[in-house]
Amino acid sequence: MQHLPPLTTKGENTPQMVLRNRNHKQEAPEATFAEVFADTVVDAAATGFICAQLAAAGKPILWIQDRLSRREAGKPYLAGLSAPLKVISVTVSKPADVLWSMEEGLRCTGLSAVLGEIWGDPPCLDFTASKRLALRAEARDLPAWLIRRAATPNLSAARMRWRISSLPSETTRYDMRAPGHPLWRAELFRARWRPPGEWVARQSATGLTLSHGLNDAPSHQNTA
Repeated sequence: MQHLPPLTTKGENTPQMVLRNRNHKQEAPEATFAEVFADTVVDAAATGFICAQLAAAGKPILWIQDRLSRREAGKPYLAGLSAPLKVISVTVSKPADVLWSMEEGLRCTGLSAVLGEIWGDPPCLDFTASKRLALRAEARDLPAWLIRRAATPNLSAARMRWRISSLPSETTRYDMRAPGHPLWRAELFRARWRPPGEWVARQSATGLTLSHGLNDAPSHQNTA
């Protein structure tokens, strides 16, 4: 059994320092820990929603899956993403190993983000474990994402908690029956530094775009 490393590390911006400073100034951090719940276990909307926000990253992403997530949802298929990503893919046996690997990845300066996938509601994923990830991500200024499949939104210290599902894609100019750019229904049902809400999400040239309805969305049409 692997044990989580201690939160204090000499010579770095530690989670304890982040927590102490946050109590004095209540601004949102640039990077933090967020959970994304898939509406159905085989829906890839959660993956696309996160990758749309990591598309501009130059450094690789550490992507960790437990055994059940890999078996039921499949491994990352980079050719299917709309933007190229550098990915270090890791498969581990148990959810506890995902949490341990995520926290270790958040210590690394050579990564642009850490992304984990956990199946169900394992006992190891409690409030304390999620708080460790949030504090570590904010201390290192490195975003951490956790995809939850077949899971319930139990008590968590995640700073943002999303529920993501797929919508019919946008249409194209030359074939109305052909699939266009993907759209996602994005519900932010819990957040620390912003009000909850529901949007239509899509990937744009600048990252992720949120709009309040399908009619507000600019049409991405093929021009070739």
